[in-house]
Amino acid sequence: MYDVIIIGSGPAGYVAAIRASQLGLKIACIEKSSTADGSTQLGGTCLNVGCIPSKALLDSSHRYADAINHFSDHGISVSKPKLDISKMMDRKNKIVTQLTTGISGLFKANKVTQVFGHAKIIDSNHVEVTSSDNSEVLETKNIVIASGSSPINIPVAEINHKDIVDSTGALEFESVPKKLGIIGAGVIGLELGSVWSRLGSEVTVLEALDQFLPMADKRIAKDVYKEFNKQGLNINLGCKVTSAISNNKAVSVTYEHDDNVSEVTFDKLIVAVGRKPNTDNLLDQNCGISVDEKGFIPVNDFCETNVENIWAIGDVVRGPMLAHKASEEGIMVVERIAGKHAEMAYNLVPSVIYTHPEVAWVGQTEEDLTQANIEFKTGSFPFAASGRALASGESTGSIKVIADKKTDTILGVHAFGPSAADIVQQGVVAMEFGASAEDLGLTIFSHPTVSEALHEAAMAVNGQAIHIGNRKK
Repeated sequence: MYDVIIIGSGPAGYVAAIRASQLGLKIACIEKSSTADGSTQLGGTCLNVGCIPSKALLDSSHRYADAINHFSDHGISVSKPKLDISKMMDRKNKIVTQLTTGISGLFKANKVTQVFGHAKIIDSNHVEVTSSDNSEVLETKNIVIASGSSPINIPVAEINHKDIVDSTGALEFESVPKKLGIIGAGVIGLELGSVWSRLGSEVTVLEALDQFLPMADKRIAKDVYKEFNKQGLNINLGCKVTSAISNNKAVSVTYEHDDNVSEVTFDKLIVAVGRKPNTDNLLDQNCGISVDEKGFIPVNDFCETNVENIWAIGDVVRGPMLAHKASEEGIMVVERIAGKHAEMAYNLVPSVIYTHPEVAWVGQTEEDLTQANIEFKTGSFPFAASGRALASGESTGSIKVIADKKTDTILGVHAFGPSAADIVQQGVVAMEFGASAEDLGLTIFSHPTVSEALHEAAMAVNGQAIHIGNRKK
């Protein structure tokens, strides 16, 4: 009998398995076959077809675009760069293999039993695992569901894995599409659009919502929209796609906007309208666990389901579908199983869009606070006033710090610019310890660094910024 069986080996599952083993628990981690050839790989969506391969392509495409557009700014003259998509994809695949193989090594080092096959929960102590040539029932004291998520398909644009693809297919193009369409202007759509735009595609993004990045700070979202359109992402809001028809040579997309019907033709179409939890065929009808209308498993703040000894974490439960959120939930859950006190600060989960410049935020927006009737004050600082950003040729964007008007406690940090993800992470640390804007303003930052922009924004909250005119709100 196992102490814990974990279903799924993505960032939620494999991190939970390793931490549980460190705590002295006997662990098995189940992973189903998910690759095109039916082979099994650890790491889930993030390592195999999500976070890691997309970032590899984002980095490669950024270097290519830099060579074409910006090397001359630094006095560097090069002949026109030659693009080798095949080699770029090989690099991406090698990184993925290195990391997924690394997880297998970590499992062996931590004595985590790897089980490959499709898992089905029979009850709180039994999981059936079915593979192509075998079926067995494993016994356990606890079950942790970490089965992850998959791209959402929409009937009006059926995926054919040729010229209409999901996010996975968009990471495998063998050539650069001349005209590329993307349905959805969320994180995935913007990142994939950035990759192929830099490599030469004419990219058009169709977003059904009238507001761009509604989850982000409004001012920053406005700046991001302007910059991305400038970069070549033709982002169209309020566009409802009604059909996408492929003739094996091109895709004809029809959409509605302001009561007008338009049609546009693409060489490739990426459907990036979100993700859904992987809960289909996971739960026996008598196991006692139900899912909501969208397929999510209801849990409390500690990721406990309504059935004792069964937990659910990551993309199958409420909250943002983010790898770091999933990993921390995994650690929290196994520590609680081991009898330790553990909890998550869900209000401090940072979000990042890995475009260039990056977009990142943590905590509340001005709109959130206004709706909650919480009085606040803000401070902003533009990267155009940062010496390090200017020296690097990375001066687009700004940082905003939001603090409670009475207590000065930091309530949110929002950034668009160079190293935004790393800068906002500094804000996460400050907020974790309950820092005030004054505390952050009194902290010594190295000079010259782009992080100084956070320092100045925090000082600007109280009208004390040095390198810009101060305006308190």
